[in-house]
This record gives sequence, C-alpha cells and structure tokens, in this order.
Amino acid sequence: MPVIVRKLIQLVVVFVVVTFFTVLLISLIPGKPEQVVIPFGTNAQRQAFRQDVGLDKSIPEQWAKWVNNFAHGDMGNYYQSSGKRPVGPDIRRAIPVSLLLLLYVQVLSLLVAIPLGVYSAFRANSRTDRFINTSAFAMIAMPNFALALLLSYYVGVRLGWVPPEGYTPIEKGVVDHFKSMVLPTITLSVGLIAVYMRLLRSDMIQTLQEDYILMAKAKGISNRRVLWRHALRPSSLTLLTVAGINIGALIGGAVVIEYLFSVPGMGYLIGVAIATRQYIALQSAIAVVAIGFVLVNFFIDFLYNVLDPRIRERAT
Repeated sequence: MPVIVRKLIQLVVVFVVVTFFTVLLISLIPGKPEQVVIPFGTNAQRQAFRQDVGLDKSIPEQWAKWVNNFAHGDMGNYYQSSGKRPVGPDIRRAIPVSLLLLLYVQVLSLLVAIPLGVYSAFRANSRTDRFINTSAFAMIAMPNFALALLLSYYVGVRLGWVPPEGYTPIEKGVVDHFKSMVLPTITLSVGLIAVYMRLLRSDMIQTLQEDYILMAKAKGISNRRVLWRHALRPSSLTLLTVAGINIGALIGGAVVIEYLFSVPGMGYLIGVAIATRQYIALQSAIAVVAIGFVLVNFFIDFLYNVLDPRIRERAT
C-alpha cells in the first residue's frame, strides 16, 4: 500500500475517533446537560436544547448529526436564558489569532534554539555548554503563568514598553499588532527554546560522531559548513517531531496565556466556554483544535522524507 494512502487512512481513523469522543463530551456532564448549560432557562428552552444537540437520540446518531452539521459549518450555539447565538463566527475569528500566535512562538523558539543547540553541541562539555544547559533547565522549570504575570507587570506596567494585555489585529496596525503579541509570544517560547535546544544538542553530538562527518572534517571542510550543511539536517528529525507535537501542547498552554493577556484566540475561547459552562462551544472548539493537531502531524510525517531519504527508502 502506498505511503500516502496509508497516511490518509490513519488520518480518517483519527478524525472519526476524535470527533466521536468529542460528541461524548456533552453526555458526560453530571446531571441533566440542559440544566447545567441553561440553569435559568425555561422548560421550552431546555427542550429545544435537547433537540438541537440530539440528546433524544443515540450516541451514534448524535455523532452523525454533529459531523454533518460540522462539515457544513454549523458548530452549534451558545445557549442562555435570553436565547441562543451561533458558535461558528467566534471560532472563525479565533482561529487566525491562535494560528498567528503559534506561528510567532514556533518561529521565535526555533530561531533562538537552533543556533544555541548547534553551538552547544560543537562546544560540548565546555563552560559555555554547561552555562547554556543550566539556563535551559531554569527556563523549563519556569511555569508559563508565572512568567506571564512577571512580564505583564514589569515589561507592560512598570516599563510600559508594550501593552500588558489586549490584542490589536494586524490590519489595524502592524506595529501595534506585534506589540500586543510580544508578551504572550515570549511567555510561550521560553520553555520551548530550552526543550528544542537540548533535543538538537543531543542529536547533533551523536551526528558529529558519524563517519561521514569525520570524513568531511578530514577533507578540510570548515566547521561552519560541517555543522550547518552536513550535521544539522539529519539531526533535526527529533526536533521536527517535537515541534509538531507541541502544536497541541501550545494550545493547552495558550488557554491560560491567551486568557491572561486577553488574546481572543482558541485558547481564550476554550477558557471562556469552560468558565461559563458553554459545553457546545467547548465541544466544537476542542474538535477544531484536535483536527488541526492531526493535520499538522500528518504534514510532519511527510517532511521526514524530505529531511532524511532513509525513511523514504524504508517506507517503499
């Protein structure tokens, strides 16, 4: 079976499993879901809620109805005693914000971590290497929310360099947009920089012991060319894997960080849905995040073939 077909089958299976268990979320609410979601609603509103969600049907029927609606852009509604409104517009506004934040975080993390990891591997066990690794442990140990509060107070309030909270869309001003994204980006990047740097350092040290590296050095090729042209690409597979997996972890961290900095992305939307018990909105938001996570990792699998031809040869 060709690799592309096998990967597509795996993608479909994961999609079915994720969406099915997402639909189960509403049925796992203690008590009667309609009383939890609409605590001050009328009996007619609660009955309408049960029909909209499909609580009067079996779980497979609920799943089929939800997938059909989701595929047509219907992501459910917010339910309140004053009425209901669709979730879809909020999710469509939140997705680009979160994607921009994740892009900024990954770019900043890789731009800092790759040079540090390469240099640390080249100077393995030196005083500089030990200092970089000690700093990395401190960065990993720092909780995101604590760093967010520190940066918000000292950089945003005391120094006044950037806004301590809030979000400015890029179409309303590029400079103001980047100022509003600086603190959440740094907050989420600090731990990733440490993780990426240590992973790349470990793999680079092993790669630098390979015969083809030693042969390149024996031919008189400069250290810079050996490191960046011959050693970096085969050493980046683990880094690529973790970077892809961290997309999901970043969304989890972004729930708190987007909430603290008032960045209206998917994390903020999930946090508000949890706080206000809007489980239908939460269900759709989780499904969108999960599907995005699966697609990113699907894309990462194909990047392996570009970075290391040996994987392509084993797959054929």
